[in-house]
Formats: sequence, structure tokens, C-alpha cells
Amino acid sequence: MLILHCICIKHDPLLNAWTLPRWLQKRSANITKQNKTKLGHLVSPPVTVSSFPLLLTPEQDSPLSTTLIPSTTRLFFFPLNLNEMALHKTTPNSRGYYVKMKLLHKHGRLHHHQEKNCFYKYYKWLLWLSLSLYFFTSYLISNNNTTKQPPEQKTTHLSRTLIESNNTAPPQSLNYPGSGSLKNLKVFVYDLPPKYNTDWLSNERCSKHLFASEVAIHRALLTSEVRTFDPYEADFFFVPVYVSCNFSTINGFPAIGHARSLIASAVNLVSSEYPFWNRSRGSDHVFVASHDFGSCFHTLEDVAVADGVPEIMRNSIVLQTFGVVYDHPCQKVEHVVIPPYVSPESVQDTMDNSPVNGRRDIWVFFRGKMELHPKNVSGRFYSKKVRTMIWRKFNGDRRFYLQRHRFAGYQSEIARSVFCLCPLGWAPWSPRLVESVALGCVPVVIADGIQLPFSSAVKWSEISITVAEKDVGRLAEILERVAATNLSTIQKNLWDPATRRALLFNNQVGEGDATWQVLHALSEKLERSYRASRVSRQLDFDT
Repeated sequence: MLILHCICIKHDPLLNAWTLPRWLQKRSANITKQNKTKLGHLVSPPVTVSSFPLLLTPEQDSPLSTTLIPSTTRLFFFPLNLNEMALHKTTPNSRGYYVKMKLLHKHGRLHHHQEKNCFYKYYKWLLWLSLSLYFFTSYLISNNNTTKQPPEQKTTHLSRTLIESNNTAPPQSLNYPGSGSLKNLKVFVYDLPPKYNTDWLSNERCSKHLFASEVAIHRALLTSEVRTFDPYEADFFFVPVYVSCNFSTINGFPAIGHARSLIASAVNLVSSEYPFWNRSRGSDHVFVASHDFGSCFHTLEDVAVADGVPEIMRNSIVLQTFGVVYDHPCQKVEHVVIPPYVSPESVQDTMDNSPVNGRRDIWVFFRGKMELHPKNVSGRFYSKKVRTMIWRKFNGDRRFYLQRHRFAGYQSEIARSVFCLCPLGWAPWSPRLVESVALGCVPVVIADGIQLPFSSAVKWSEISITVAEKDVGRLAEILERVAATNLSTIQKNLWDPATRRALLFNNQVGEGDATWQVLHALSEKLERSYRASRVSRQLDFDT
């Protein structure tokens, strides 16, 4: 057992000497008396091992314990060697008292204490060393990454509105089979103020309703490999204006009376900030018009026809859901017919919750608006009365499942159906067309002269049935004949993944998806590109 001795001396200013506090004298005297025979002659002066200010307070279960005391008190420790002390003949110091302290060494406690003291002595240095290494390494990594980044593009004072939350993903590679025409395609996305696009996203319906392709295409282009930040190398210029997100507070439907003025304002801004609109008169600029009659921007066809395409857009390219195979005033502009927006997430959820190879227990399905009152404007004009005729003719037929009211889970009904009716509404196109194909229900198109989207990628004649508006009364007969002949072939064609993919917009451009089809269509219009035409003329001149 290791024995240490402690001298606790307090300076008395009156006596000008060091003395032990009174409260400790009695305890110390007893301890000294008990150990006097062991100590022999006390050593004076003691060998000082360490010195620091402490206050010794007596406890019931231990001779001494320590807390902080004033600096006028001194505590001296030194090891006791009984043989060595016996040799000293020096008179004991009457003003000092020796207090014996025993440090338990049992079970390795002293060794643990020494390791702990060592840790506390050096832990600050270890901490500083660790932090220094961390910051130094972080600096090297960040500096290395910075040197690899491309130089920052110079921007105008136009505010950033490019949906930053979707701009963090890396550009999507388009190097897959059949994408050769897209490898060199470059599209510049204008950075317009939020009032033209992202401000409208405060209403979550803006990015989810059937007209939301204008939002989906914008988002996909932001992370696409075809996007360029250098407008001078761009083939096309995308103008992201959301005109279908102004929902009416009366009936909840989009109101697009503001569309013409909003687009005109955007064009004025672009033409004043950049030279590219003026140099081509907008021929290489791309807009999205996903409403009923596309770039005519009106719900009623007669009004849309009377208004026509805005003068400011007539030389540009319009991506629109409206399309017919005959001449129409709302098509008097270079355009690409695109599908209406259907959320790919909702389609996937429906498929996940539907039984694999489940039985389709609904033969003919339709859920949607069907106005029956003749004095209602919808009853007289909506759907050219086709939907009204379907209801009156087949509502009592048990083979037809017809519903006039909305149902949030209606996609699950499509997944259970063999035939899905897709009659025209205000315009020829309908989102039911996309939903039917995506969920494996044979679409029955009832809209004379409709131009279906992406005909080069989707073989519509092999996956759908077309019924003339005048033959709607013979629907049951026509569908019975199809069921008896080539229904299984049509259903097999429907489940081609490439077909479904071509009609769905994703947040990022994917192989063969709807945005990819848009880019492919633009690549076939490079003669409208100012840059491409100049390159072509230069090549002709060189040869």
C-alpha cells in the first residue's frame, strides 16, 4: 500500500506564520498521535511533490476530503519512507502537522487513476489535433472539387425561378438506343421571374391536374442532358409560362383569360433582355399550351376559333394537347401534339394495389361529366351531346358501368375494366386516353378527326378502338364484335412498357418517356433553329 503525507498550512497574518486551521487541529492532533510511533521524527522541511490551493473539510467516514480553498493555504504531498525518516534528527516543526493519507491501490485503482490523469492532461491537445486534421482535409477536398467545376455562367438580372428543388439531380444521360438524334440537341431554358411560373405552384393542383404538362416539361428540362446554359449554342429556347394554373374560385376549373397577356409580357421581357427572339422572330422558341384548344386559349371552340392563335406566338413552336387531322384555326402554328398529364406516381400506386393478372369484372367503363338537362349549356354543347347519348342509351345496360359523379379512386375502376370509353369533352382529347393505356384498359376513342399524340412511337391502331360519333348508339354491338375477334391481341399490345412510357411525363427525362418524345419531335424541326440553319449554311459553303 502506498502511503502519502500531506502538510496543510494556513498563513496567519497576526502571527506572521503558517498554521493549521482550527477545525482541523483537533482531528489532525488525533491522527498525529495515533501515528507518532510509526512516523518517528518528522522531516522538516518536507520534500514537496506538488503544491496547489485546497481546503480540507472533515467528513464522518474519512479523515480528509478536498475542495477549493483560498490561495493563502498550501497543501504539500510527499511519499513516506520510514527508514529514511528514522535517520533524521531534526527537531519537529511545532507549527506543522503531518497528516497521513492512504490511497487505495486495491484492484488496480491507482493505475486507473494515473491513466485518467494522463488523459485529462493531453485531451485538449488531442482535440485540437483532430479538429485541425478535419478542417485541413475538408479544405483539400472542397478545393479539389472547385477546380473541377465548370466556370459559372454569366446571368442577367432576371430572377431565379427554375424550381431549385428539382435542379439538384445530375443531368440525365440520353445515350441509349434510338437517341442518336438527341445527342447534339441543345435547349436553353429562359430564367423568367416567378410570376410567370413558380408562383403558381403555391396551389398544389398546378402540378397535378390534367393540364400540368407545362410544369412537367419545364421540370424535366432543368435536369436534362440537352439543357445548355450558353444560349449561343442552343438550338431551341424554352419559355416556361404556366397559363393553366389560374383556378377559378367559383367552379374550381382553370380560368385562362389571363393567358394571352401573360405570354405577351413574357415575350416582351425575353426580347428586351436577350437578342435571340428578335434574330429568329421567335421561330426557335417553344411554348406549352396544354388547355382545351391549345394556343387559342379558350374553353369554347367557337370563341377559340374566333380569337385564333395570338399574333406573338404564330411564328413559334407550341406543344399542345389539342390536335386534329383537318385544318383548324387553333393549329395554324408550328406545333407538336402532346398527351395530357397523368401522374405516373398515381398510376404506379393503382397498379401496385391491383391484383396481378386480376380479373376485369367491368366490361365497359366510363366515369365523368354527362349533362342531361337540355337548357344547361353543357347539355347543348358539351361533348357534342355524345356523352348524353351514351347515358340515355346504355345506362340501363348491365354490361355498362356508367357514373356521372367524381370518385377519387376511379383509376382502380379503370384497372378492373375491359373497355374504357374516351369520348370528347369540350375538346377532342381526354386524360382517360392516357389512363386507359397505362392501366391496361382498351381505350375506345369517340372523337371525330382527333390527332393522337406521338403517333411515331405509339401504334394507336394496335392498342385502341375508334368509334365514330354518329355510331355511338351501336357501341355494344361494336365492342361485342371486337371481344369475339382480336381483343386478346389488343390487350397484349397494351402491356408493352414502351407504349405506356411514351405517354407519361416524369420529373426527369427518361428513356422514351413523354418529354423524351417532345425532344425527339423538336430534333425533327431543326430547320427552324437559327443556330442549326447557320451551321448548315456554313457546311454548304465549305463544300
